Amino acid sequence: MSYIDLIKERARLDRKTIVLPESNDKRTLLAAAKLMEEGIADIIMVGDEEKIMDGAGWLEVDLTGVTVINPKTTPKLDDYVNLLYETRKAKGMTEEKAREILLSDNLTFGIVMVKANDADGMVAGACHSTADTLRPALQILKTAPGVKLVSAFFVMDTQFKEMGENGAFIFADCGLNQNPTAEELAAIADSSSRSFKSLVGPKPVIAMLSHSTKGSAKHEMVDKVVEATRIAKEQYPHLVLDGELQLDAALVPSVMKSKAPGSPVGGRANILIFPNLDAGNIGYKLVQRLGGAEAYGPMLQGIAKPVNDLSRGCSWEDIVGVVALTAVQAQLV
Repeated sequence: MSYIDLIKERARLDRKTIVLPESNDKRTLLAAAKLMEEGIADIIMVGDEEKIMDGAGWLEVDLTGVTVINPKTTPKLDDYVNLLYETRKAKGMTEEKAREILLSDNLTFGIVMVKANDADGMVAGACHSTADTLRPALQILKTAPGVKLVSAFFVMDTQFKEMGENGAFIFADCGLNQNPTAEELAAIADSSSRSFKSLVGPKPVIAMLSHSTKGSAKHEMVDKVVEATRIAKEQYPHLVLDGELQLDAALVPSVMKSKAPGSPVGGRANILIFPNLDAGNIGYKLVQRLGGAEAYGPMLQGIAKPVNDLSRGCSWEDIVGVVALTAVQAQLV
């Protein structure tokens, strides 16, 4: 059974309700139909029911069982307006502005549904930027207790089953923080460890990546990863982690033995922490497009309730996978 099939099975055991606000996107409609067919989650779509069903008819997909909420006609609009107003009034929100936003922005409407416990999570980003998806989540749901930084990761399911966790890895941060500081890299490593335990396997092994292994190169970019590793070992001593490491040392035991003998990673990393967003974004797309891996994300870690982003280049199958992962995250909140 593939990684994502195992996740779908976990989602079915305790079905959660996930909001898909991008109801005008055909990939979302196709995904919603498949999610209902496979019993992975209960689905709420935000928008005009007639238009959504017309789209489903054109695509010849069955949305039976999907709940459609039209912000303009829902009897809960006033409650949602009040909730948004109370949550954001210290930042200048008015009731009139809250109503205007909820009637015009399906993503914010979906986030407020999650805030109101009318849904367990939300997935968006097929036709919106990461910033558009993340902004209302941070403003309304806030960060989870004890979390220093919200970050993004991909679950990468590769064909190299002898590596990672039966071929599965977490790559972070590949979608959000552009140039994290050393302390932020350490926090990303800790969050990624918890995400790994929740979604992939019980024994996270973390490599702090660089173009250098243990001093083989000198540069301020290397210094940052060295410092991040020091901070992570000091603040999160439970982590199995090492750095700075080149990718081959992180993944290949014989290379690790040559370049960094005695490292606790041992060439068997299953979490790869990239030094910046350029490296992370390029890295996951190389593994996906040239290596044939399945890439699920960018998943967000550190928000109080599950909200996950999608690449705008995603397929409907990708949406199904991210919804399944979001449902499993919701089981653990």
